[in-house]
Amino acid sequence: MDDTVVQAAGCVLWRRSPVAGELEICLVHRPKYDDWSHPKGKLKRGEDALAGALREVAEETGYTAEPGGELPTVRYSANGRPKQVRYWAAQAVSGHFTPNAEVDRILWLSPSAARTRLTQLRDRELVDALGRPSGRMERRH
Repeated sequence: MDDTVVQAAGCVLWRRSPVAGELEICLVHRPKYDDWSHPKGKLKRGEDALAGALREVAEETGYTAEPGGELPTVRYSANGRPKQVRYWAAQAVSGHFTPNAEVDRILWLSPSAARTRLTQLRDRELVDALGRPSGRMERRH
């Protein structure tokens, strides 16, 4: 068994609803796993974790994002190997989703609906962390 830790990064992508101005969180659906998660992926060799997180957001959702505070790191086993995913809060700035082989759907949901929809329980803590001071509200313009 290879016990090298797989390094990955992602974002809890958020926006203000265009209709009511309420906070919405973007979840991605991956048909390969039939799950709902935050946009994330493995880092390329030598890639900075934040740069990788923003690249994954763009690839999976079609949105460019402005990063905010770093959120808790999630650790788990994937295919028998330890995996570590660093996350950041990130505000969606612009873009448009186009279905692709990796992600066939996205949803913009309220935090409570996002918590319920997430497939993995470990991802729910990230929704809670988004509202804490180190999360999205740290960056003001």
